[in-house]
Amino acid sequence: MVGKNDFLGKVEIPFACLYKTPLLQGWFRLLPLGNTEDDAGGKLGALRLKVRLVEDRILPSMYYQPLIDLLVESVISPAEVEDTTPLTMLEEVTTVESRQDVAMTLVKIYLGQGLVVPFLDYLNTREVNHTSDPNTLFRSNSLASKAMEQFMKAVGMLYLHEVLKPTVNRIFEEKKYIELDPCKIELNRTRRISFKGPVSESEVRESSVELLQGYLAGIMESIVGSVAQCPPVMRVAFKQLHKRVEEQFPEPENEDVKYLAISGFFFLRFFAPAILTPKLFHLRDHHADTRTSRTLLLLAKAVQSVGNLGLQLGHGKEQWMAPLHPVILRSVASVKDFLDKLIDIDHDNVSEVPQRAVFLPSVTVKEGYLHKRKAEGPQLLPRFAFKKRYFWLSSETLSYAKTPDWQVRSSIPIQRVCAVERVDENAFQQHNVMQVITQDSDGQLHTMYIQCKNVNELNQWLSAIRKASIYNERMLPSFHPGAHRSSKWTCCLQSDRAALGCSRTHSAVTLGDWSDPLDPDAETQTIYKQLLQGRDKLRMQYVESVDAETAIEEKEKRLSPSLPADADADGAERSRQFHERRQAAAARLLDVVMDLERAHLAFQRREREEAANHILTP
Repeated sequence: MVGKNDFLGKVEIPFACLYKTPLLQGWFRLLPLGNTEDDAGGKLGALRLKVRLVEDRILPSMYYQPLIDLLVESVISPAEVEDTTPLTMLEEVTTVESRQDVAMTLVKIYLGQGLVVPFLDYLNTREVNHTSDPNTLFRSNSLASKAMEQFMKAVGMLYLHEVLKPTVNRIFEEKKYIELDPCKIELNRTRRISFKGPVSESEVRESSVELLQGYLAGIMESIVGSVAQCPPVMRVAFKQLHKRVEEQFPEPENEDVKYLAISGFFFLRFFAPAILTPKLFHLRDHHADTRTSRTLLLLAKAVQSVGNLGLQLGHGKEQWMAPLHPVILRSVASVKDFLDKLIDIDHDNVSEVPQRAVFLPSVTVKEGYLHKRKAEGPQLLPRFAFKKRYFWLSSETLSYAKTPDWQVRSSIPIQRVCAVERVDENAFQQHNVMQVITQDSDGQLHTMYIQCKNVNELNQWLSAIRKASIYNERMLPSFHPGAHRSSKWTCCLQSDRAALGCSRTHSAVTLGDWSDPLDPDAETQTIYKQLLQGRDKLRMQYVESVDAETAIEEKEKRLSPSLPADADADGAERSRQFHERRQAAAARLLDVVMDLERAHLAFQRREREEAANHILTP
């Protein structure tokens, strides 16, 4: 419980460390101002921060187009599914630590290209074809598994909110003590279930089972009744996955595998994790307390069992979950019917669309209490000028009212938004303020200032509104980060209220997760950096090794003159063609990477020359 400006400590990182390696990892001690190793006698506790600083030079779009073309070519015209493509080569040079980031980046690239379904189908087909045991299907953290996981977050998060939020909010509000494990029941922590006397262990278990059954039933009813709410592009991706698994495992004994493939992603990697940690999925603003967290964990276990179609019930160590088995098994029957309906969609009638248009206009993207102030309002004191209002954001409008259930709402069409920017703290002597600049039908600009409760909420609202308005036609090139007060702008001191902005506007806020707007150049730069790090490995594996294999084959032919001339000629020809295709694909990719590297070096030299000329010019 410290003040907002209290000094907490400092870390000093020498620049020499940063030049030695592009990636500096480790734990660094938070030091006091005196820069000594002495702590405060253990009274302040310990604080660990995970910080990542990335500095990138993003080139103009034209430089990334050849790499985009290769990625597109990989999924729309692969000669054979086993052929080597830029995607398969990228997976080979992607480390386990970076696979999730690469998967999300690729999902966004193909969403922007309108090819996310062919992309996922390509990866899933390879994954299914390389799996002989259906019990191990998609169990690894391969690029296919990670891509499906990130795809669901990118296009299905608002759908997940619509399905889960009512029950999750109810659990947080009720704060019931729930426990099924006899080893963990603490009678002194329970509230009285009745007024007859102390609560027994059996009464706790009975109450817990009843509450969990109610929560689980609410979630399952919401899920199985949500076919129409599920984004069409998500349903088509699951339909393609269902088809590939059914083709690979057509045997009657593997009847459930095609359902398990979908439910494994849908329940085990999407709904269950969101129930377990609602804050990470933006379902709640804060993490759950200990009691609520235990309830969410037990509920997530039950949802996982439903996702596994009840096949592992009774075989695990947690036999104390048995009272929930009947409701889990009843849910499994409705889940299969739900999955059949989910994939019953005409692929041809679903057009691939970028991320911004995946959701229906009526869906609320973000909502919550904020404080607003209009620039045209009276010059009140700052603490009285901001009024508390409840805001809703959809892909069509930004609206607000006094309370969530207020009958009258004020609305701003998203198509009129022409800038969404931060505001300097000295403009109103307030923290975490942003401005939404709109343009009416007469061309007149209007500014609304909005204050958020913390910097995280500020970034989320900035990102969400910019994401909704990123393709508007009349976006402003500049803005004023201050406010027009006392007849002048606090930022540039110009007196004219209509003066051009003194700072460049921005088109995105990068949060590093599914809610980031599409940014094709930045996303392709990420893929380029990954390929650049693995360039030597690709050259050795696909270019130099192919030349070596060819030389060995030629040598074997010369040493074996007794073999018939046409012996296994077809096999040798197929092998030769495969090696040639693989070598050609690698060579094209390496050429593109090399061209991008040259472009980066050229821009770097130009920046240095301009900086030198600026210093020399009087």
